[in-house]
Amino acid sequence: MLSSKSLRVITRGKYRFFGNGAQYPAGHLTSGVRSVTIPSPLSPFSSQRRALSGVSEPPRGLVQEKMTENAAFSQNKVLTIDTMNPNVKKMEYAVRGPIVQRAMQIEKELREGVKKPFTEVIKANIGDAHAMGQQPITFFRQVLALCSYPELLNDNMFPEDAKSRARRILQACGGNSLGAYSASQGIDCVRQDVARYIERRDGGVPCDPDNVYLTTGASNGIVTMLQLLVCGEGASKTGVMISIPQYPLYSAALAELGAVQVNYYLNEDKCWSMDLSELERSLAEARKHCNPKALCVINPGNPTGQVQSRQCIEDVIRFAAKEHLFLMADEVYQDNVYAEGCQFHSFKKVLFELGPQYSNTVELASFHSTSKCYMGECGFRGGYMEVINMDPEVKAQLTKLVSIRLCAPVPGQALMDLVVNSPQPGEPSYTTFMKERTATLSLLAEKAKLTEEILNTVPGITCNPVQGAMYSFPNISLPQKAIKEAKALGQVPDMFYCMKMLEETGICLVPGSGFGQKDGTYHFRMTILPPTDKLKILLAKVKDFYKSGLEL
Repeated sequence: MLSSKSLRVITRGKYRFFGNGAQYPAGHLTSGVRSVTIPSPLSPFSSQRRALSGVSEPPRGLVQEKMTENAAFSQNKVLTIDTMNPNVKKMEYAVRGPIVQRAMQIEKELREGVKKPFTEVIKANIGDAHAMGQQPITFFRQVLALCSYPELLNDNMFPEDAKSRARRILQACGGNSLGAYSASQGIDCVRQDVARYIERRDGGVPCDPDNVYLTTGASNGIVTMLQLLVCGEGASKTGVMISIPQYPLYSAALAELGAVQVNYYLNEDKCWSMDLSELERSLAEARKHCNPKALCVINPGNPTGQVQSRQCIEDVIRFAAKEHLFLMADEVYQDNVYAEGCQFHSFKKVLFELGPQYSNTVELASFHSTSKCYMGECGFRGGYMEVINMDPEVKAQLTKLVSIRLCAPVPGQALMDLVVNSPQPGEPSYTTFMKERTATLSLLAEKAKLTEEILNTVPGITCNPVQGAMYSFPNISLPQKAIKEAKALGQVPDMFYCMKMLEETGICLVPGSGFGQKDGTYHFRMTILPPTDKLKILLAKVKDFYKSGLEL
């Protein structure tokens, strides 16, 4: 077992050097493993190996020489840790945090021949489908290849429907090239295709292409909307209601913008459903110290994997209308629904089915992406947002804001077009497309069920059904000895637990504290994306490690 003494942090002023060589604020979740305060800078690279492998400290003179050199170097800088934007220092993003960085270092050590009690690191920390082995959809890659190298349009190996899609996209691009800027709101024909897709999805509810903005993944659209919403100081400062547990993009963006994060808790006992009384409690409390203006919902849920019922969505819309809140619906997992009896309902569809009282008044922004569902094309950074009932003057400001960024990546826009304008019955690529799409979603459904079943065989671990999305978020009952040891070291217990699991098993998970959780509860988030054979290994290691009781 890993000795707690082998996890060390060297603290310098407001910052700590963790064993992975990265710098973090002293108040960061990673702080306090085993700290030694020193008065001036130390190269993080000099502490990497010895901090986590027990190698002795370098000679004192060498350290002092390096410290003096770095201190003199930083004194002449305009931009220092004390003069930089303080909001950036408040931002945290657990999904790519210290555990992940340590996992990358361990992978490097394994390649260099360092002996570990395992032979590989299995990363289950992030919803990066292709990195986990999911295969791309053939039709999507064919069209993107044709768009990237139009000479291939003369090649008979590509089906005609792929060629026709590519020609249409290229004709809409400046100079018939994917390398040209597009209009800031996005390629016109792609926005038209998105609008038609939304209409089909929502049973004929109208969609105006002028309300569609193509974005750099869904994340960019979400941050853009928050930029529009945030204003004020003191008691008038904008508050934004976000679910706990939450996807850390929201808390990080709010910290960067200097907004007030208003937490509402999902009901773990009811499969992470939203609770109207909890929304009311959260809003009433927030109005004592800020001006709550927006309510964010992730459905299907990340990190919790729930699919909200239609009744729940109706309740949320009525609540937003009553309390005069702007609704933000993060719907990037809309095709990832696995559990029997569950169904995805878009907020827009339910909003319009509630009638003009709501559809003409409630302000809504909804988001989708090429990164999730059956596509998993994270690296192309394709996405869109649709805005409903936005004030025309504000909409003009939104268009100005996106114009400053020029445009979303054009290859991502092209991919988004293929998602919303996929092969249709009778087209050459339809059969293969449907076979690949169905196989991908069916396999994810199987892995969701497998994850839930295996985790629930472990006394002390409780996993709600993974109804949708790509993650499980089990509740773990940690031994008191482990909790005390973690707190004595200044660490959050589930961070301590996940770091030890990584060091001893090679399994990379994200602690629940990185997403938020009720006080006194502990969780971790893991993806269901690894191939089935690796997922079984991962779950067996998680199970065995938990049963070992940490043996501190």
